[in-house]
Amino acid sequence: MKTGADCVMDGFKRAGVKTIFGLPGGAVLDLFSKLYHAPFEFILARHEQGAAHMADGYARATGQPGCCIVTSGPGATNTVTGLATAFADGVPMVCVSGQVPSSMIGNDAFQEADTTGITRGITKHNYLVARANDIPRIMAEAFHLAATGRQGPVLIDIPKDIQQAPVTATEPGPLHLPSYQPADDPDPARLQELADAIDRSRKPLLYVGGGVITGNASDELTALAHKARIPVTTTLMGLGAFPDTDPLALRMLGMHGSVAANRAVDHCDLLISVGARFDDRVTGKVSAFAVHAKKAHIDIDPSSINKNVVVDIAVVGHARNVLRKLSRAVKTADRSEWLGQLKQWQEKHPFAYDRRTAQVLPQYVIEQLYTVTGGEAIVATDVGQHQMWAAHFYRYTKPRTFLSSGGLGTMGYGLPAAIGAQAGFRDKVVVVIAGDGSIQMNFQELVVAVEHELPVKVVIINNGHLGMVRQWQELFYKKEYSASVLGRRGRTGMERIREPDRNGYLPDFIRLAEAHGAVGIRVKSKDEVAPALRLALETAGPVVVECIVKPDENVYPMVPPGAALADQAHGVTLV
Repeated sequence: MKTGADCVMDGFKRAGVKTIFGLPGGAVLDLFSKLYHAPFEFILARHEQGAAHMADGYARATGQPGCCIVTSGPGATNTVTGLATAFADGVPMVCVSGQVPSSMIGNDAFQEADTTGITRGITKHNYLVARANDIPRIMAEAFHLAATGRQGPVLIDIPKDIQQAPVTATEPGPLHLPSYQPADDPDPARLQELADAIDRSRKPLLYVGGGVITGNASDELTALAHKARIPVTTTLMGLGAFPDTDPLALRMLGMHGSVAANRAVDHCDLLISVGARFDDRVTGKVSAFAVHAKKAHIDIDPSSINKNVVVDIAVVGHARNVLRKLSRAVKTADRSEWLGQLKQWQEKHPFAYDRRTAQVLPQYVIEQLYTVTGGEAIVATDVGQHQMWAAHFYRYTKPRTFLSSGGLGTMGYGLPAAIGAQAGFRDKVVVVIAGDGSIQMNFQELVVAVEHELPVKVVIINNGHLGMVRQWQELFYKKEYSASVLGRRGRTGMERIREPDRNGYLPDFIRLAEAHGAVGIRVKSKDEVAPALRLALETAGPVVVECIVKPDENVYPMVPPGAALADQAHGVTLV
């Protein structure tokens, strides 16, 4: 007779799972006993947060739900940041956690935690399994919930005795979720209202978020933009949904968005949001956001409509279905005057940096990375200045090629996410762009790439600081660099970083890479950048390329926090 643990493995099989990430522990040994004989690739992370980010990166890159298994107590609580990251960005994941035996729940047992209570606000749904016979149904529901509607993580907490219990109901049966019915097809009247608004508009703008990528709607978006001649700006999560190299592309908008994109928002007469949520990093001062425009919002999640910005036209439905029907309904238009104005702004205010300096600049490193990879890499980033430079100076032309924590802003995300992506695509180039602060948060996962022969390339932008914190302290906190300088004590940040030797830098990333079994390359001058990156790509296994860059470089353009997009600063100083 099958047990609850057998049914968990059967649930993974029915869902078509190929790869699972995680760590074992006492409360999941029954699952791992079954996993030993199961037809899955299991990748052993070194920390449960890493396992969750690996599952997340796998999901974002492949479009299939990422899966992880962790033990009870600290095993489950260590996944909280990974679950919250996936929840904020709408990433489909199924996480199975072990729990102490049912009879011990509530008794402060060893490695007990209220996992479902802790994760209720950071998962799309979660379960505490009370009967082994419910596991087949719960596994089927979990994958359905994770991958439909606004996608997200689902957690299944299974007590040890439930894993061991015999089951009689081994098949999930038909799905019956009457309270969960995502509206895939739009209301025809609302769709026609939007089509008519587009046809009447002289200066429309498509504002595109990650929902277009998770909805596999990039082709439909491109068809609509080309037919109606509508320029496109994307959020950070939307990078790759529309080719950055397309003449209609205005690149990213918002706090660190392009001047042309932000001015387009201020001057458009119809703003069409698709799969985006009007995040505060996009809108800036809400009362001053797109004040001259009629606003439309296309989203599969009705709770997102009017949540942050009140809109005039709401179309609830799956992005692919809505965009396909909308493309058929709109007329071909000549918007040369509007596009001409946008082109002038783009040419006058491109993403730029001081190319004359002899110092290694972060922007230059990423620009060279784009060149040596031919723009064909899957890029994963951590969070901070390097994340914004990766958005500015690497051009994304395909969906699922930019993996980053947007909503939660999770440092330490990039390396494990890249490992997950590489596990899904062993034949593709996967690159991590990280800061010297953020890479240390999950650097231990590099050994996982080595063990599983996953040739991830890690590019560390080492400026000796928590860079974005330092930038804000410079601009808004009287240059009081509190706890943002990394390295040895006793010297000021700039003195220490500018020393020609390594005494001011900790840790030594090259020796750290080698200790994990990877190759390490250090870059200190501009002429070393491209050769080092080419060598990394030519090397068979994982490589860490540490680039010692100008320590006080800032990210521009920038909209000050709480300001309107029109208040964007795009010089080297902010007054």
